[in-house]
Amino acid sequence: MERQRYTVRLSREERQELEAIVKKGKGGAHKIRNAQILLHSDENGEPLTVEAIAKLLHCNKDTVCEARKRLVERGFAAALERKKRENPAIPRLFDGEAEAWLIALACSSPPEGRGRWTLQMLADRVVELKIVPHCTANTVHEVPKKNELKPHLRECWVIPPEQDAEFVAAMEDVLEVYHRPYDADFPVVCMDEQPVQLVKETRTPLPMEPGQPQRYDSEYERNSTASIFMFCEPKAGIRNVSAHEQRTMTDWAEQIKHLLDVQYPNAKKVVLVCDNLNTHKPAALYKTFLPEEARRLLNRLEIHYTPKHGSWLNIAEIELATLTRQCLDRRIPDLPTLQAELNAWNIQRNNLHSTINWHFTTTEARIKLKRLYPVIDD
Repeated sequence: MERQRYTVRLSREERQELEAIVKKGKGGAHKIRNAQILLHSDENGEPLTVEAIAKLLHCNKDTVCEARKRLVERGFAAALERKKRENPAIPRLFDGEAEAWLIALACSSPPEGRGRWTLQMLADRVVELKIVPHCTANTVHEVPKKNELKPHLRECWVIPPEQDAEFVAAMEDVLEVYHRPYDADFPVVCMDEQPVQLVKETRTPLPMEPGQPQRYDSEYERNSTASIFMFCEPKAGIRNVSAHEQRTMTDWAEQIKHLLDVQYPNAKKVVLVCDNLNTHKPAALYKTFLPEEARRLLNRLEIHYTPKHGSWLNIAEIELATLTRQCLDRRIPDLPTLQAELNAWNIQRNNLHSTINWHFTTTEARIKLKRLYPVIDD
């Protein structure tokens, strides 16, 4: 009987406001729920019992009573708000020094025999070190989340050596090339390669339907591999991509001949930026063509190599990342299909004249990458 003590009688304006809150879904979930409670409790309509309202809205009976009580005792606006906490909030377990300890622990090497820290391992360890008296994995989870730490993840990264004159010399050479003014007679072209696995379906995928995504079988058949050659001129928004069975010196040499004689037949010299792979050498041209032809091609080529552990300096890697995301993120069964898909992607992207605006300069490199430069005593 105590639950029925607070009688709700809404005016027409109040009822219209509550109906608008429920219909539009504006406000927090607690506000919408309280509006529903008051509407179902209104004696001017068709009121339900506390038990019926609680069952209908999947909430506790006390929640219904509290909303009705706030309306009667504190008014319409208070009835829509969340119940105020009477007792003080529980103090944070990890705050200040304890939080700093947990962050340092999460960033340290995991125990022997374990590849990474888990939340439960961190919780057990901070209790063992008496940083906090008690702890659970859920409590630990909030600290890495708050500080954007991901101790469960590792990334493979190309880390250049420190104080390496060879690295910075090649880096500054490439950066200077990127900031040359555009010249159609001397186009700057970036080149890179990427292996790709050809995968055949073992069962026909089921097509997409309303309310049902496309479904494909987890089993597949590996159907050899291929190598993708990417040539892009970032300032002109032009790229040419092709697929081959392998990536030998001969393959690279033939791609260079195609670049010079087909793509840029009128250029006086093509400025080529590529990585320092053993197949990307002038010797590849002499291995593939007669000496006269090899020398003719080299006379129209100016090669600049990115430093070892500095492949991020190659703009062609940006194009390959875009290609992978837009075209290759699926199962492609064979080389002809791969080449057809690459051609379609290549034509569409060239029609958009998608350019790459490289901002990183030599001046910035000498500041941000100062640790890579040799220290010279005055």
